[in-house]
Amino acid sequence: MATNKKSSKTAKGAFDPKEARNQEYRQDKTPAVRPKEAATLIIVRRDAAKPRILMGKRAAGHKFMPNKFVFPGGRMDAADSRVKAHKGLRAPVERRLLDRMRGTPSPNKARGLAMAAIRETFEETGLVIGKKVSEPLQTRNPEWQAYYNEHVAPDLSAVDFIARAITPPYRNRRFDTRFFMIDADQIQGDLHDTDRASGELLELHWLEISDAFDLDLPNITRMILSEMQERLDLPKPAQARRPVPFVHFRGANPVRDTL
Repeated sequence: MATNKKSSKTAKGAFDPKEARNQEYRQDKTPAVRPKEAATLIIVRRDAAKPRILMGKRAAGHKFMPNKFVFPGGRMDAADSRVKAHKGLRAPVERRLLDRMRGTPSPNKARGLAMAAIRETFEETGLVIGKKVSEPLQTRNPEWQAYYNEHVAPDLSAVDFIARAITPPYRNRRFDTRFFMIDADQIQGDLHDTDRASGELLELHWLEISDAFDLDLPNITRMILSEMQERLDLPKPAQARRPVPFVHFRGANPVRDTL
């Protein structure tokens, strides 16, 4: 795993260290909370002149980032590391997920994070992402069985790992989130069929990245959008070599470096 990390300067309109440190959802006198493992999936459509992505609005009743527009995603569950996939992660993606993983680095946990992103996307949007299989896989986990019943299995070889961010220490809900990206051609069925969505994300729609900046976004989501813009402008081989930004905190001070 890489050990020579270089800090990167803030990109205009992206990660704002001052905002991250001082303002966004600040909760003073908050006891230290261990971040929970989480994963997010950014789905990219390339069937128009400019790429489009899927975003939705978190309901007002959410205690974490209410009313903000985000990508689908959520906490990793224990089952995510155990259930079956069609194909595993590509070796470079797995290596970067293992880099500075909290606790004991585990390929199984790296795989579970990518699986969580696919499961959460299915639950929050109703979209089925994976490869068709002739017979549904079987599991005792009801959430994964609902997915498998669509005659699909996750193809993790199609997933790219593009960013990681840990919630500031002054929040009483904290997440260590990995941001994954996948092409919309991995969706089985209608790209607009979100009728089975759980309701956690409202106003689900596809939009160009430039238009997404006009939404009410968390600070970290702005950074991810900027990262995506730069990535998608590169040829595929250069995208694979591009460092993965990692936003975390030393005390109350935000740090952006790379994996």
